[in-house]
Amino acid sequence: MAELLVELFSEDIPARMQARAAEDLRRLITDGLTAAGLTFSRAEGHSTPRRLALVVDGVPERSPDVREEKRGPRVGAPEGAIQGFLKSVGLTDVRQCEQRDSGKGVFWFAVVEKPGRAAAEVLPGIIQQAILDMPWPKSMRWSDNSQRWVRPLHSILALFGGKALDGAFNLGGPEAPPRQDSDANLCLAAEAPANMLRFGARTRGHRFLAPDAFEVSNFVDYKEKLRSACVILDRDERKAKIKADAEALATREGLSISPDDGLLEEVAGLVEWPVVLMGAIDEQFMSIPPEVLTTSMRTHQKYFATLQSNGALASRFIVVANTTTADGGAAVVAGNQRVLRARLSDAKFFWDQDRKEALHRNLTPLRDVTFHARLGTVFDKVARLEELATAIAAHVPGADRVMASHAAILSKTDLVTGMVGELPELQGVMGRYYALAAGERREVADALAEHYKPLGPNDRCPTASLSVALALADKIDTLVGFFAIDEKPTGSKDPYALRRAALGVIRLILENSLRVRLGGLLLEAHALYRVNDLAPAETVARQLLDFTADRLKVVLKDRGVRHDLIDAVFALGGEDDLVRVLARVSALQGFLGSDDGANLLTAYRRASNIVRIEEKKDGRSYDDLPDAALFAQPEETALGVALSMVAAEATPLLAAENFAGCMAALAQLRRPLDAFFDRVTVNADRAELRVNRLYLLAQIRTILNAVADFSRIEG
Repeated sequence: MAELLVELFSEDIPARMQARAAEDLRRLITDGLTAAGLTFSRAEGHSTPRRLALVVDGVPERSPDVREEKRGPRVGAPEGAIQGFLKSVGLTDVRQCEQRDSGKGVFWFAVVEKPGRAAAEVLPGIIQQAILDMPWPKSMRWSDNSQRWVRPLHSILALFGGKALDGAFNLGGPEAPPRQDSDANLCLAAEAPANMLRFGARTRGHRFLAPDAFEVSNFVDYKEKLRSACVILDRDERKAKIKADAEALATREGLSISPDDGLLEEVAGLVEWPVVLMGAIDEQFMSIPPEVLTTSMRTHQKYFATLQSNGALASRFIVVANTTTADGGAAVVAGNQRVLRARLSDAKFFWDQDRKEALHRNLTPLRDVTFHARLGTVFDKVARLEELATAIAAHVPGADRVMASHAAILSKTDLVTGMVGELPELQGVMGRYYALAAGERREVADALAEHYKPLGPNDRCPTASLSVALALADKIDTLVGFFAIDEKPTGSKDPYALRRAALGVIRLILENSLRVRLGGLLLEAHALYRVNDLAPAETVARQLLDFTADRLKVVLKDRGVRHDLIDAVFALGGEDDLVRVLARVSALQGFLGSDDGANLLTAYRRASNIVRIEEKKDGRSYDDLPDAALFAQPEETALGVALSMVAAEATPLLAAENFAGCMAALAQLRRPLDAFFDRVTVNADRAELRVNRLYLLAQIRTILNAVADFSRIEG
């Protein structure tokens, strides 16, 4: 067994692509090994800004011998069929095949024995194909090469058992032959023209601190020599170093680091030799809203913010350099402070200028901002939100309808401010600050900041009544508008984030226990659109309720709720109160988890199947009530009495939304049903008895289906 080590050395790979690329390289090469019959014990991928590396342990030095048997045409088949079969298996004469009786005739069989190959001969092709198949989100050409890759590729290190593999990768170019298929780009080093990257045993260290090439012999040697050349290969190690050094710097100043795992992940992909430094923010900028400071630092400069002991933003930032300097980083810090000062000067200018204009005066410019070409302007959306938020406020406990209307009018006014134009991520957030600066009530200001929320499954869901009303209105208006013009999500494509909007609606309703008929709100939102060529309101509402049901399955799956139970409840039709749906589903899941529930489901299926088969055979329905006078056995009478009692008990419980009590009532059917199926023959010889018993079984279906469509329940 031997070790395979591969490194693809290039110009800087975008940070967001590195971890995925390392995994793709691992997958492609290990899949190639498996296809070639080469086993392995471990495969580990690594990435830095300038390299993707892979080490595979326990690779055999030779692939196994393979013996394949292939059945051909029947003996006596036309000559063309026989020759085609011989060609497919690489044989020239039918006498090289065997005749065998398969039980269905005598056929030709070819036995092809393929001897194993040395792994060193197989591996170059696997590596070359993996490089070709790398699924980069974006790629480029460089120089006069025809081959695309994420960034210019400079060298390929490929060692097997400590020796460089004999191979090369064709970058393409004027002298390269035209590509006919994937094999056109695969070539051994002996055939490689000048535009080939030959495999070797050499790599390079840090671009500035250790740029000279050096040879390696195995992965341990490779990793140690990279460290000596100022490259930390392990991404997690770089992240841990950045975090530890940043926290140590902050602690010395009596500060802490603002947690930001996403930024830490990104910065680890920007440096090979992280050097953590601390800079200062000019005090003149500390009066700007902290979100502006942190967004400017994070988005544009990749700086970590620091916090004071009371949680307030501190006037220090952490920058991670990719090199050490003779002055201990003083010039690096000074340069970064200068760049940040310029950015924050712009932000302070926008902050001061935007507050000079009253928010309501920003409504007119919204007439020139397009929401969607077919749905009008943002001003039109604000007009719809004013009415829709007012209507929704009536269903949100504690929400004032007048304040909801006012908040809706102001909800999009920050979109035309200078600050949001510079930092679009702050829409809503800046609306809150401008509203407070203008003397608006805090509830209104908070609603402006929160009406885009929740932005994802991990984002906080608004709970303030005014915020909930406005957030619901905004998302419902968006969903209705885009469904009405048939701009629904398809496959993995969702350019208008409609899935996220639907999940937001679900969370706003469920997490705030809002008793609201979603279908009615959808119809009301549709009526507010003053646009031609929209799909009918009923069609849009039905499609959106189905869409919401699918999203609800995603939400409830995380809570351990089965999707078939959600289907069973929604199949009742007309159920659009999500709080009631959740309560009904939860009670149903608890009931089916009990012995009584599981047995009742079995009995339901048996009864339903019998009735369905007989209805199909007889061409009629058996939904009428049974005649108690025709009960011929005590088990029939007992079941009839139980069905009447359960129906009388369950109906008011359902109306009162006491679903747990309703399930308990249904559980009373278990024993009389078991007894009925044990002792009563449904298809009796007397026609009137048979029909009456089918009526009796159909009542089981009717009563249970009033709770949920039990035919949709699995298992």
